[in-house]
Amino acid sequence: MTSKTFSQGVYLPHYKKFSEDKSITVISLPEEVVIPLHQHTGAPCHAVVKVGDTVKTGQKIGESAAFVSAFIHASANGTVKAIEPRPYFNGLLVESVVISVNPEQEEPRWNEKDVTELSRDEIKAAIKEAGIVGMGGAAFPTHVKLSPPKPIDAIIINGCECEPFLTCDHRMMVEMTDSLVEGAKLIARAVEAPHIIFGVEANKPDAIQAIGAKIAGDSNIEIAVLDVKYPQGSEKQLIKAAMNLEVPPGKLPFDVGVIVNNVATAIAVYEACRYQKPLYERVLTFSGDGAAKPGNVKVRIGTPISHVIDQCGGLPSQVGKVVLGGPMTGWAQSRLDVPVVKGTSGILIFTSSMVDDYGHMDCVRCGKCVEHCPMYLYPNYIGVYAETRRYPMAVEWGAMDCFECGICVYVCPSNRPIVQFVRDTKKHVAARSSK
Repeated sequence: MTSKTFSQGVYLPHYKKFSEDKSITVISLPEEVVIPLHQHTGAPCHAVVKVGDTVKTGQKIGESAAFVSAFIHASANGTVKAIEPRPYFNGLLVESVVISVNPEQEEPRWNEKDVTELSRDEIKAAIKEAGIVGMGGAAFPTHVKLSPPKPIDAIIINGCECEPFLTCDHRMMVEMTDSLVEGAKLIARAVEAPHIIFGVEANKPDAIQAIGAKIAGDSNIEIAVLDVKYPQGSEKQLIKAAMNLEVPPGKLPFDVGVIVNNVATAIAVYEACRYQKPLYERVLTFSGDGAAKPGNVKVRIGTPISHVIDQCGGLPSQVGKVVLGGPMTGWAQSRLDVPVVKGTSGILIFTSSMVDDYGHMDCVRCGKCVEHCPMYLYPNYIGVYAETRRYPMAVEWGAMDCFECGICVYVCPSNRPIVQFVRDTKKHVAARSSK
């Protein structure tokens, strides 16, 4: 079977062997969970509990009246210990609800519901109430994404997982196929899309087989087998590869009649509609050349990454870097008390042999970043202008169209931190627009 792909991009080492065959296991609860009230794109939530309150797993503890936001829920039975700013994965302090976990936990019981007759409004209401966001990393509120201003022709379920090391979506496709497919159908029904496409890279034949067996005989659902290339899982590149549609610069997927959702998001949608289960836990990959026990684990939101690391064998004697997410788009951590959040797809432990420790140099104008940029930008110019704080020029050269895939940094012989320059530009633009 010939695989589909897009222009540009880069072929990366996979490093999937550490965990791709490891079934999902469950991480125990820590003594304390720290649940940030802003785990999503959009307005932060405010706490609807107070210090001293007893809370139960799945109970709403944060909400916002803003349309672009996502409710926050308790991930364990316990007592609210504090509501205060706590460290977040991006280095900032975020208002968080701190819960002392009750040592004696009862498994929550959810009321099963027949989803076959749910209306599109009922589906979106269940998604909103459950606080579901895009779980591939962007964390955009799903109920907002499923309220497009234009008709939708197709839903694409993103099963690419093109970043090295990460394998949690792969395992969910294999182990939770029924929930995945039913979740995709609910998403399609919510926007009245007549067609569903599962985009899966060719290096996941067991996932392709599992999904294929489940959708056999359904003419409205298909699998697009995609080339093993980075960033194949980015929305615009995925749409181009799977449907040969171009999303114009400055436009969004719904402008071409498509909505893309992550595998984990689709499963969470099914659980919200079927069981009224809020999003208070997620599956992530624990991996890296320094990971003692690599695997795919289900973790409660708010669990400190130090607890996950301890449960998975601890840190090696020589630690080069700890990254949340994938190695291309993830965030290096300076401390281990930051919590797992809805968008945390991985915890990667690297030894010093996997980490470059030299600084960056001036641009040598080799053009490699331009050659490989999947958005056809000029990262070299964006980087030079942002580094010298000429942000309007960085914007003129397309900084706001960059989705920070990291390819420019990967191919740069001068080790220039172009993604950081782009983030600096976006922060500057956001600060000016808020004045």
